[in-house]
Amino acid sequence: MADDPYKVLGVPKTATQEQIRAAYRKLAKKHHPDLNPGNKAAEDSFKAVSLANDLLSDPEKRARFDRGEIDATGAERAPQGGWQHYGNAGPGPGGMGGMGGAGGFGGFEDLFSNIFEQRGAGPARGQDERYSIKAGFLEAVNGGTKRITLPDGQSLDVKIPPGTAEGDVLRLRGRGRPGRHNGPAGDALIEVHVTPHKLFRREGRNIHIDLPISLKEAVLGAKIPAPTPGGTVMMSVKPHTESGTVLRLRGRGVPAHGHHHAGDLLVTLRVVVGPADAALEEFLKGWAQPGFDPRAGL
Repeated sequence: MADDPYKVLGVPKTATQEQIRAAYRKLAKKHHPDLNPGNKAAEDSFKAVSLANDLLSDPEKRARFDRGEIDATGAERAPQGGWQHYGNAGPGPGGMGGMGGAGGFGGFEDLFSNIFEQRGAGPARGQDERYSIKAGFLEAVNGGTKRITLPDGQSLDVKIPPGTAEGDVLRLRGRGRPGRHNGPAGDALIEVHVTPHKLFRREGRNIHIDLPISLKEAVLGAKIPAPTPGGTVMMSVKPHTESGTVLRLRGRGVPAHGHHHAGDLLVTLRVVVGPADAALEEFLKGWAQPGFDPRAGL
């Protein structure tokens, strides 16, 4: 039997969806099998954390769990009653005292039939299935489509919304296990793992990049090409720019999507001297900078 999902994630029953999401990401990263190869305990913890997040991240499931209608695995709970109901019903129809009487049960066969009808003969929702996919950095930022193969051999195209982050879970309604007795099918839950990019790194809705510039561009200023997740744009560098200067390109980070605003691209300029010729060497030999100490304050 699965543990209480609130205890598994370490959150109170009053936790917001944002708190649940943050707790899940922290624990999923800690126990992920890729980071703990061969560690059975970490694998079991990861499964428990994923199961708990699956239940609590779905408002409908969470409400049903809180009301006691489903258990921590998402399975339907047996209705209240059963043996205790029959034991307390007293003589006559429906009571244990009426088992041998003309107006009561005809015997144990009728009793068991009645109990099993109460305990889940009706429709029940199918279990959810969990999958994971890898998405490139730009696929996750700009959105894209990935194809997965289900256990039954069917292929399924998964749309990755713009702004998808590491550990996000996409829900495909009705693509899980079939329901019981004509109940609805479960969902397919697809966890997204984002591969790093050689230039970009993400922090929230903003994206950072280190951009090399030449000594000439730094001293005299220039318009230079700057790569962004949406393509290359021209960017102005002011004269006398220091290495380490950060320029902000507004709206050039993670694109706007749904209720999320567009992020910014933060460009850190790195001055690169490059190969020096004889003319530059002669110039620097006679170049004086009175009072300037690049290591002042260290």
